[in-house]
Amino acid sequence: MTMHRLKNVLIAALVATGTLLGATAAVQANTLDSILEVGESRNKAARESQVKIDRLADETRDLLTDYKAVMKQVDGLKVYNARLQRQIDNQMRRIADIEESINEVTVIQRQMTPLVIRMIDSLEQFVNLDVPFNIDERRERIAFLRSNVDRSDLTVAEKFRQVLEAYNIELQYGRGFDSYSDSIEINGVIRDVDFLRIGRLSLVYQTTDGNESGVWNNETKSWDPLPSGDYANDIRKGVRIAKRQATIDLLNMPVAAPEAN
Repeated sequence: MTMHRLKNVLIAALVATGTLLGATAAVQANTLDSILEVGESRNKAARESQVKIDRLADETRDLLTDYKAVMKQVDGLKVYNARLQRQIDNQMRRIADIEESINEVTVIQRQMTPLVIRMIDSLEQFVNLDVPFNIDERRERIAFLRSNVDRSDLTVAEKFRQVLEAYNIELQYGRGFDSYSDSIEINGVIRDVDFLRIGRLSLVYQTTDGNESGVWNNETKSWDPLPSGDYANDIRKGVRIAKRQATIDLLNMPVAAPEAN
């Protein structure tokens, strides 16, 4: 009896122990699952966080690259703006110089017109006192200059240039060798003649028939006849040389003696 009771107690104890062990195992399994779930959640969160960190790092790197590029452009713009500022400063100084020059030009222009008129008067006086070659052409040039003085469509600079050009033409006359045909009065008769001009040293004529020759006397403002045998051939040759019908050669020409001081 006693032995039977002990067996029952032992069986009951074993059953209780098995039940306890089963419950404990179940609890431990649930706990392990919870731990694994928490670990998995943490790992997932860590992975998501890493993705965010990588994305932010990429964005930060891109922003840094953009920042460096922008700063490089800013540095370039600073250099460019500094150069532009120097150019602007130079242009402002040039504008100031131009404005000052304009003011000076205005004063000069007021003085230039009287100067041009005086130069034309001097040129006219010179032509009237000079050897009378190409006299019509030279007087027409002076009349042209006078007509331009009052023209409003010509600048003072252009009027001055024209006067200087006329002076230069007169200067070239003194170095030229020229022949042209015209008519003059000889002993009360209009005769066709060939003129030969050697600079301003000598102005002679010869009638087209070659019978009469003469030289201009600038002191008496008249023509002096020349002996036909002394200069006729040389005048004829000089006319042909001036017209490029003969080669250059020595000529025996009448020249006024230099005045004593």
